[in-house]
Amino acid sequence: MSKTVDADFLALPLSSLSDAAISTAKSLGASHVDVRIERTRTGVLSLRDAKPETQSDETIVGIGVRVIVNGAWGFASSPDLSADTAKRLANTAVAMAKTSKPLSTEEVSLAPEPSYPNKTWVSSYEIDPFSVSDSERKDRLASLSSKLLASSAVNHTSAMTMYVKEQKHYADSNGTSTTQQRVRVQTQIEAISIGEHGFESMRTLAQPAGYGWEWMGNSIWNWDKEIDELPTLLAEKVKSPSVEPGRYDLLIHPSNLWLTIH
Repeated sequence: MSKTVDADFLALPLSSLSDAAISTAKSLGASHVDVRIERTRTGVLSLRDAKPETQSDETIVGIGVRVIVNGAWGFASSPDLSADTAKRLANTAVAMAKTSKPLSTEEVSLAPEPSYPNKTWVSSYEIDPFSVSDSERKDRLASLSSKLLASSAVNHTSAMTMYVKEQKHYADSNGTSTTQQRVRVQTQIEAISIGEHGFESMRTLAQPAGYGWEWMGNSIWNWDKEIDELPTLLAEKVKSPSVEPGRYDLLIHPSNLWLTIH
């Protein structure tokens, strides 16, 4: 069953705010105007040794206006969703474009693009992570953590899951009006060994994923299999000798390049 954009986001004055900003900016001389109204909800749950440590649920809302005036960009944004604010942002963005024009080395010119009126897109997911109870999320992380703690190679565990819902309404002076909703989940579980060798750790390699809470089952990523393997890998890491200085061929897991690619 395909998902739809949440009704409470669609109930916001998306079109009226966009129209107010676009009409105001155009009346002030903008050749192009686009407006983004966004709401991002982020949930975080962390466990230490299979016991809850921290939990948060935060929602951020805002509107941004971008304009081109005489070939120069101007921007303005605010967390306040009101018609007066939308008009004020349009004024600010136009003023910024006019101010930056003398410093511009090239004139901004947008490539031709058809308009896409009243289009909607929702990412593919089965279970909205915010529809899952706190106890279900906690129990899943605690179960995986407890499996690790049952091994003599593991002294402590750390588990964290972050689940995000991003909603965005976009409208521009070319007639495009789109609304989209995207869900993603990122979970990491770490096994820790402490002893005469000092401190060593190994973590799961599951990547941040554009799924809902179904990501935490075993049908997409086999969490149980990876958790079963982690204590053995950690024990091997503890026993491995330090590398001698020299020239080596190095094989690394792709997860080591996440930040580099990002």
